[in-house]
Amino acid sequence: MNNKKAYFITQAAVIAALYVVLTLFINAFDLASGAIQVRISEALTILPYFTPAAVPGLFIGCLLSNFMTGAAIWDIIFGSLATLIGAIGTYLLRKWKWCAPLPPILSNTIIIPFVLTYAYGIPGGIPFFMLTVGVGEVLSCGVLGMILLFALQRYRNIIFKNNA
Repeated sequence: MNNKKAYFITQAAVIAALYVVLTLFINAFDLASGAIQVRISEALTILPYFTPAAVPGLFIGCLLSNFMTGAAIWDIIFGSLATLIGAIGTYLLRKWKWCAPLPPILSNTIIIPFVLTYAYGIPGGIPFFMLTVGVGEVLSCGVLGMILLFALQRYRNIIFKNNA
């Protein structure tokens, strides 16, 4: 295995681990799932702006987090796919810094309300869940994610040296 491939796998694994740790931490405060959720690990969805290794890392991290927090099978599948779609979108829009948080905000705001309604049977309706999940995603991805992006921007060539 060459160094570039090992570096990619290592970056993806570290990002997945960070996602899991942050999700488990915020889950202790009952904020990682449900109709009102602010999953701080979603701030990491801006990382594809810096490295393509973040795409599989975020997907695997979300998949493991959903499984470890006891999510329903449909949440494990579709919640993880929402994060994957968001991560791919961020990677594709990486030339436009201010667009980095938009794909995960949109994918989660559209997909997760259906999961909450049909996988969990939570009363409230899809439009209400789009509002609550959307607000949580704006806070997680839009606010925290952009703070993270600007903090990492300064060290981009050190942390993500093979992807600068």
